[in-house]
Amino acid sequence: MLARFVAASGLTNLADGIAVVVWGWLGSLLTRDPILITVLPIALRLPWFLFAIPAGIITDRFDRRHLILWMDTARAALFLIVALSVWGVLPLAQAPASGVSSPGLFATLAITALLIGLAEVIRDNAAQTMLPALVEKDRLEGANGKLLSVELIGNSLLGPALGAFLIAAFLPLPFALNAIAFALAAVLIFRMKGRFHPGLRARNDWKAELGEAWRFLMAAPTLKLLAIATGVWNLIHQMVVIALILYVQETLSLGAPAYGLILAAGALGGILIGAFSESIVQRLGRGRCAQWATLVTTLAFAAIPLAPGAWALAFVFFISEGVGLIWNTVSVSYRQRTIPAVLLGRVNSLYRLMAWGMMPVGLLLAGLLTGLAEHQLTRETAIELPFFVAGLAGIALTFAIWKPLGRAFS
Repeated sequence: MLARFVAASGLTNLADGIAVVVWGWLGSLLTRDPILITVLPIALRLPWFLFAIPAGIITDRFDRRHLILWMDTARAALFLIVALSVWGVLPLAQAPASGVSSPGLFATLAITALLIGLAEVIRDNAAQTMLPALVEKDRLEGANGKLLSVELIGNSLLGPALGAFLIAAFLPLPFALNAIAFALAAVLIFRMKGRFHPGLRARNDWKAELGEAWRFLMAAPTLKLLAIATGVWNLIHQMVVIALILYVQETLSLGAPAYGLILAAGALGGILIGAFSESIVQRLGRGRCAQWATLVTTLAFAAIPLAPGAWALAFVFFISEGVGLIWNTVSVSYRQRTIPAVLLGRVNSLYRLMAWGMMPVGLLLAGLLTGLAEHQLTRETAIELPFFVAGLAGIALTFAIWKPLGRAFS
């Protein structure tokens, strides 16, 4: 049963990895305005801020396997709509410096991205809270390491590279492939047997249910620390990923395949390190792993504008994403082990609101920095500015949490 669960996660993360490239890249084909380019990725990530809490309440009230099944089916239908919408307006007009070349398509993409993001919030929350029911608690690090490695293969290795090549070949193709991937994932989840209801009886009092989860989180200082640190790191990471689109296109004069391969290089580091994540955490300790993961990823982000070309950028992402997987292994396993099953959905949603809700902020901040800076600086310097800001923010985060992380896991 775990094998089907992991396989379904691999398919959905393959689709998510394709989406990492195609939403932002398609936006850059409709407009050259740095702020407008961020609209589609923001729409995809905004549900983590708006709906994380309701998703947690839902997760603790319904069978988690059923939720995953419904959300994967919904995303398959939505991506099919996007594929048909893009196909219907081909060929695209040249992207203007301000405004968008196809307002109708842009609006359709923004709405469907928002709905797809909503389904992702519910699905991911249900999946992460379902995993402890599939393995023993003392095997969570190993199970999460394998799951994260499979997710990296799809989300960060195959997905971005495949999405980049597909969007360069035929614009609707990556969206159509996503529809197929989510449909296949739904079939795998449908074939899983068992009952995965958390046991919470609906009381029609969501405020009381949420308050119970909030009190648990506030009484768990290590969970709060991990949530805040992950939120700041996600903000920084999203600044880097969206700024990289214009950097690759204009500074390096490269196309979508190069962008996808640069992102995919990060997954290679994650896969190699992920295979040994359990032994690394056991040898070095959770606190030390979390400390050094924060420092190394920060230095990698700051090095991006200093990299002389695509191969150097690929190496930077190889290091940053590989070490970042160690952080995820530590934080996710700690969360699953610490939070009671009946509270896991709600507490997890509050945690992910703090951690993932910062993603749209990072996307918007990168667009604003570039858009405003190009009025005072050269276009090239303005495009590089988000990388330097991300590096400085990462250094501040590292200094702020270094000692608290050591104490938390001592």
